[in-house]
Amino acid sequence: MKKLFIVLTILLLTAPFARSDEGMWIPLLIEKFNIEIMQEKGFKLTAEDIYSVNQACMKDGVMIFGGGCTAELISPEGLLITNHHCGYGRIQAHSSLEHDYLTDGFWAMSREEELPNPGLTVTFLKYMEDVTDRVLKGVKKKMSEKERNEIIEANISEIVAGASEGNNYSAFVRPFYMGNQFFLFVNETYRDVRLVGAPPSAIGKFGGDTDNWMWPRHTGDFSLFRIYADKNNRPADYSEENVAYKPGFHFPISLKGVAEGDFTMVFGYPGGTSQYVPSYHISMLLDYVYPSMIELRGTKLDIIKKDMDADPAVRIQYSSKAAGISNSWKRWIGEKTGMERLETINKKKEFEKEFSAWVKDKRRRDRAYGHILPTYRTLYDKMQEYYLVNSYTSETLGRSGVEAITMAASFIPLVEAVHNEADDDEIKAILERLSSRISNFYRNYNRSTDEKLFIAMMELYGNNLDHKWQIPEYRDLYRSCNGDFRFMAEDIYRQSVFTNHEKAAQFVSAFDSRLISELEADPLFILARGVNAFLNERVRPGYMEVSREIANLDRLYMKAQIEFADDELLWPDANFTLRVAYGEVGGYEPGDGVYYTHYTTLEGIIEKDNPEIYDYDVPDRLKELYYEKDYGRYAQDGKMPVCFIADNHTTGGNSGSPVINAEGHLIGVNFDRAWEGVMSDLMFNPEQSRNISLDIRYALFLIDKFAGAGYLLEEMTIVE
Repeated sequence: MKKLFIVLTILLLTAPFARSDEGMWIPLLIEKFNIEIMQEKGFKLTAEDIYSVNQACMKDGVMIFGGGCTAELISPEGLLITNHHCGYGRIQAHSSLEHDYLTDGFWAMSREEELPNPGLTVTFLKYMEDVTDRVLKGVKKKMSEKERNEIIEANISEIVAGASEGNNYSAFVRPFYMGNQFFLFVNETYRDVRLVGAPPSAIGKFGGDTDNWMWPRHTGDFSLFRIYADKNNRPADYSEENVAYKPGFHFPISLKGVAEGDFTMVFGYPGGTSQYVPSYHISMLLDYVYPSMIELRGTKLDIIKKDMDADPAVRIQYSSKAAGISNSWKRWIGEKTGMERLETINKKKEFEKEFSAWVKDKRRRDRAYGHILPTYRTLYDKMQEYYLVNSYTSETLGRSGVEAITMAASFIPLVEAVHNEADDDEIKAILERLSSRISNFYRNYNRSTDEKLFIAMMELYGNNLDHKWQIPEYRDLYRSCNGDFRFMAEDIYRQSVFTNHEKAAQFVSAFDSRLISELEADPLFILARGVNAFLNERVRPGYMEVSREIANLDRLYMKAQIEFADDELLWPDANFTLRVAYGEVGGYEPGDGVYYTHYTTLEGIIEKDNPEIYDYDVPDRLKELYYEKDYGRYAQDGKMPVCFIADNHTTGGNSGSPVINAEGHLIGVNFDRAWEGVMSDLMFNPEQSRNISLDIRYALFLIDKFAGAGYLLEEMTIVE
């Protein structure tokens, strides 16, 4: 095993070339692998300015925001900027019909007006370390996978305990290169994060789902929060006694703008990519998964959006949910279209043909790697059915499907505890969790909307899954209504405990174990328990077993690909750890005879203005500023820049990431990718893969001129 690591390290250390501007690179290794290339492209700083444990650097100004996005510090007073869509759930939580911050925006005009957000955290990386030798200590080549994993897990537990003992830090170890390399990450998390400002959705979500994943783009996708700490600048729970966090580093903000060919760098937390999977994985997605999931989510969106358009209360309740459903739905469509256009399967097969020839060229390689591709074929034949059934069931009747069924599933532990004669303390703890969930759940729940979703999901589930993969409880309901779920939906939703806030709250607050039979007779609970049992007993064991076999094979295939790459440096797939991506500003050709420039302006917003369409209803104040050309120092050549594109390699999780120029100054906030290159998670296309960023000058213009919150700029470091 040590020999495997030595071979991997030698290959990485001696590989001088990387693919174009593709890749999401490890900050700790920028000095070894990337800094010379970056400097050749125009970067004027050093690797130490990006990542260091000896001095304040950029890594100290970048953080995980809320568990799924990136944010960056823009002042010495703990002020951070991230995307509007990253802060959207918090903005929604503070919104009501009386204070509709989604529609009107929110701007704190003093520290006292900043809004606390229970549960919201930001996490900084303190340091990272290559711990491959320590993780693989004791692992032998001929061990079973079970033995190997047990040793690795024990080693990781020891490493993590040592890194987090006696301090306020948390730690974890994550595999890279499909488990051929391991890094330790030590983090510090702050728990008092307050909302400072957010533009109206007509700016922060301008274009809505129609413009999502698209270029040209005109979205002011940003929000502002402030980190608070105790008097010693350490993490603390919310308290009025807390003070603004004093960071060691914050990003200077440039007003110089961008031009075609300018160096750019994105520094953030990309969630996940799958660059090195075999052609069988791509075929599974294109032929099985995407077609069915696209139809399913499209149906959900049609129902939800119709109700949102008809009722302002539903719009507030379901806006964040609709955005989440739509985001993946549109991305899947884009990935499918992009991979078909790029002929990804054929390209993968061409690579596999060359790889196979290389493997067979030497007996040693044939013995080590010759079985990989044939085994993949066998495993993916099994996986595609498990994958589809698991995903489809979860998205229709499971935890990502009908919300009333999801709520019913929350009561399963209570029913089981009663049947198992659990003690009073255990029952009490379950009831407390349910009470908390109920109070949060029904704030954003509409019974009529969910009833429509129930009917549609029941029909899709029955029409698109083979009978052998349908739960018996569903078949019973199907027979009782002759397949017409509209016939029974109204009665179910009128009578169920789970579709009514008062009923659910009363059941929990005045709990009587004798009423458990009432729950067990509820059709929604029957479905929830049936789905839970079916997935856990019939689907997930097989799914997990095949997944483990594929993961084990992935590790060997990745090792072989690194060896096969020879003088080409391969970057590790994203795994929601801090990464560097670099490239340059530039337009692209989306199709024959069409060229998209690298920037958009406020002019385009005015061109799209349509008061009849919620997503394109431009606020009057913004129109006034446009017609008066009151852009202040934020304009370029008499126009107000809004967004720009570059060829930095990004993915989900990079939302909110700082976009940095050659001097290390903040020029933008990353928020999306262009439609034609959205398949870059699976295959990067340098001709069309573009990340979309908010021009920081537009954010400053909105804070200053639109919102009248110019006092916030006084604490920033602005470079003219």
